[in-house]
This record gives sequence, C-alpha cells and structure tokens, in this order.
Amino acid sequence: MAEEKVSGKIVDWKIIQRLFQFIKPYNLQFISLVVLILLGAVLAPLTPLLIRYTIDHHIAVSDYQGLTTMLIAMVALLVVQGLTQFASSYLSGWLGQTIIRDIRVQLYEKILYLRLKFFDDTPIGRLVTRTISDVETLADVFSEGLASIAGDILQLILIIAVMMYADWRLSLISLSTVPLMLISTYIFKEKVKKSFTEVRTAVANLNSFVQEHITGMNIVQIFSAEPIEQKKFETLNQEHRNANVKSILYYSIYYPVAEVIAAMATGMIVWYGAKEVIGLQTSYGTITAFIMFINLFFRPIRMLADRFNTLQMGVVSTDRILKLLDSEEYTQNEGTYTPAELQGKVEFRNVWFAYNDPEYVLKNIAFTVDAGKTIALVGATGAGKSSTINLLSRFYEIQKGQILIDDVDLKNYELGWLRSRIGVVLQDVFLFSDTIERNITLGDPTITREQVIEAARLVGADEFIQRLPGSYDYNVMERGATLSVGQRQLISFVRALVRNPRILILDEATASVDTETEELIQAAITKLMKGRTAIVIAHRLSTIQNADQILVLDKGHIVEAGRHEELLESGGAYANLHRMQYKELV
Repeated sequence: MAEEKVSGKIVDWKIIQRLFQFIKPYNLQFISLVVLILLGAVLAPLTPLLIRYTIDHHIAVSDYQGLTTMLIAMVALLVVQGLTQFASSYLSGWLGQTIIRDIRVQLYEKILYLRLKFFDDTPIGRLVTRTISDVETLADVFSEGLASIAGDILQLILIIAVMMYADWRLSLISLSTVPLMLISTYIFKEKVKKSFTEVRTAVANLNSFVQEHITGMNIVQIFSAEPIEQKKFETLNQEHRNANVKSILYYSIYYPVAEVIAAMATGMIVWYGAKEVIGLQTSYGTITAFIMFINLFFRPIRMLADRFNTLQMGVVSTDRILKLLDSEEYTQNEGTYTPAELQGKVEFRNVWFAYNDPEYVLKNIAFTVDAGKTIALVGATGAGKSSTINLLSRFYEIQKGQILIDDVDLKNYELGWLRSRIGVVLQDVFLFSDTIERNITLGDPTITREQVIEAARLVGADEFIQRLPGSYDYNVMERGATLSVGQRQLISFVRALVRNPRILILDEATASVDTETEELIQAAITKLMKGRTAIVIAHRLSTIQNADQILVLDKGHIVEAGRHEELLESGGAYANLHRMQYKELV
C-alpha cells in the first residue's frame, strides 16, 4: 500500500467539499469561528490608524487630554483584539479536536468491520498512520487552515485598502518589495510541501517497521538477527531525520529572507517618508502608521505559505482517510436473517476459494455436517483445512459455490448474529492486555461472572485461574505473555464456550499443549460437543477417532471421506497419515 503523493494542485476542491461534511454537525461553531477570524482581520488595521491620528492630532499639538482619550481607546481596542484572538484560537482548537474525534471513531468503526483480506493486504503500520497521524493532521486544517487562510487574505485586502486611503504614494513604495516576498514564499511553499511528503512517508515506514518487528521480536531473537534489524531501523530513522532536517533548513532560510524583505520595505518607507515630511507632503503619524502596516502586511504573507502547506497536507490526509472510509472492496456484505435459533447443519456445495485470483486453495469442496454431528478435517500443511473454517465464519468470500447453514445461504445471515453462535478455538491464541474475565467476555455485558466461572470449570481452567493473583481479575498483559501456552489455550476454550455456541470450530486446538493438558481438554471437549455441530482440524489423529466423518484434504481437494475405521481399512491417504504419525511416536 504505497504512500500517496501530494498533488500539484494548491487545493483539491472535491476533497474540501467532503471535508465540510465532517464540519456539518458543527456549523454554528464553524460560522462563529469564521466571524471571529474575520473580525480579527478587520480590527488589525485600526491600531496603526489610531496611532497615526494620535500623533498628528494630539501629540503634535500637545493635546494631553485628547492623548489620554486616544490611549483609552487603543487599550480598549487591544482588549477587544485579545479577546477575539483568544476566542478564535480556542474555538478553532475545540473544533479541530472534536471533528478529528468523530473522524477517528468513524475510521475505527470502518476498520472493525473490514474483511480479514484487507488486513492481509495492508500493513498494520499504515493503518496506525491513517488513524493517528493522518487524522491528527486534520486538526491543523481547522486550527490553521481554512478559516485562517480566509482571515489572512481579508486582512491583506483591508490593509492595502487602508494604506491606499492613507497615502497612495507611500503605499506603492512599501508594496514594491511584495513581488520578492511572493516569489520567496512560493519557492518555500513548494520545497516544504515536498519535504512534508517525505516526512510523512518516513513516519509511515517507521510505524510499519516498528510494529511488525516488535510483534515478531521472538523470531528476531531466536535467529540472533538483532544487529541486522538494528541497522535496518537506523536506516529508516536516518531517512526520517533527513526529511525533517530538510524542512528545518527551508524554514531557517525562508524566515530570515522574509525579515530582510520586510526590513527593505520599512527602510524605503523611512527614506521616502522622511523626504515627504521635510517637504511637508506627509506627517510623522502617517510614516509611523505605514511602518506598522508593513509588519501587519508581511506577517500574513509569511503565514500563508505555512497555512497552504497545512491545508494541502490536510487534503492529502483527508484523501487517504476517505479512500479507507469509502472502500467497498473489503466491506462485509451484511445479511439480515436472524432465526429464533440455529440448529447447526452445515453444508458446502461445490465451493471454490482463492485468497488471490486465480490461485484456488479450495477446489470444488462439497460436504454436509448434520446438526449435532462432528466432522474432522485432516491433511498436510497447505491442504486447505484452515481456509475451510475461515469461510464458515465469513472472514473471506468464496468465488464459486455456496455455503449453507440450516439450508440457508451464509450470506443471508446477519453477520454479528451468526458469529455469536459459532465458537472458534485457534491454535495461535491471542489475548489482550486486560483481565482474564474481559479476555473471555470481550466486554460483553450479557455474560456474567458466574457464566465465566461455570465455563472455566467445564474446560478445567478454573483451577489455575483461581491460583493467579486476583483470580479472574488478573491482568494477562499483552498477548498473554505472563501465561503458559496451555493456559492461554484453556482460556481460549472458555472464551468460545461461554457463549454456548451451536457450532464449534477447533483449529488444531490441542496442538500446542502438553499431554496432561490435552487429556484435560479432550475430556471437556467430549462433554461440550454433545448436541453441538463440531468441525475439528486435528494434527493428532488420535483426537478425532470418534468423529462422525473425517475428510482428508490434499491441495484443496477432498481426496477421502469416511469414519476412522473405514479410512484405515481402505488403505488410502488417511491410512498413510495414520501410519506415518504412529511411526513417529514409536
């Protein structure tokens, strides 16, 4: 998933329009912000005009009473300007943070309901960048972007108008350096835009690398690859540093250049204005006002470059976020069928499935499991066993064929309702950094502590849980690092069975546990399978001898089907697997 490049357009109005959809619930606050910013732009030129009037009409004629009145007026104006600036600053920050809160909620909700294929195709670090960094950029759009740009432009227009009204000749002199400022600002904007893109790409790469390698740290350490990974990280970190230093360099050049240009304008005003004062063509107050006008005029020009970059980067971030929010390729196709209860009959009708077309991993798979019966899937690694059960929970969509539960197409069921009635226990158990109880209930308020304890007793997990500090309130830490493999597996059994599923899926559920724990689990499984439809993937063939039917898969095909004794007598693929496995045990 490559990083998108910043477009050459200053503003993409289609994306800006979409951006305003997020603002819509807060129209009143946004309009208030615009009014405050425009009010600030209108008030800005008043201070130089008041100072001009004070110098020419009160100081020049020693009118101390009038001077006092004007000082009071200027203090009042400064108070109003300060309050306006405070209100606009606070409101823009509030608006930005509120909107990105809403966007982040929408984004995470979207991610929660995307198919697993999306996560297969998308690095997790990129998703972190989308939900954190890209969304955070939008806050700057609202605090320093849209409304602020409008205020700066209005301020420039008003200052030019007031300057022309005060003295058109001094105005032309003072504005003669504007082309230099505009050229330097444009160059700065383009350079910083490019460096910002490099920074964001570097951040995304760092996120992806760190997330992936922390997750796989055990592999790194097992193969003593720490020095190699350290060098990789240092390279990525150096790229991030270089991109940031480049942007710092552009800022370090631009602002002194802008100050020099502004100083040139001030110097020209003083030089020309002195001649005018000597010739009685203008006043001291006018010269003073124009020096202040120059500072007021060049400040928004300097800021506009930054604001346009902020807006453009916000547009890029918005584009990325919208592509994710608008994505339909990975969206789950929700059905609406929710029967009063599920019987548990499962049927695969000539199912073909590929993770990536046209490389089919399941080819014309057809079988039926009657309600309450047990079917086992066996075969070599890559035969298609796990793919089969993933399709039953609709983690992926099939390309051809049909999957039915209780003679109803899987696509017709409401997905959340269906999954709540299918219990899944995987070989690779994932536990969140939370209490044991919340890892079992996953925050479902309908599951009581008593139900959790009862399920744990049935599986045989209650004994070891009670010995832990805090019992069911014990924090297992990230990925269950403080528990043994067998303990994590037992908790996964409790998590699946506490919901009383009608269909039970066990994917190599006892492959990672010791013999004693396996015997404990097998005793619980025998009880729990009674009256439920069960689909079992087993590496140890001894655990599936009592299955009602065993399917042998090879390269995506069902090559054999029958009961344990029948398949042994036929002397086919299952008999070979059985012979090889027991030969290993001898």
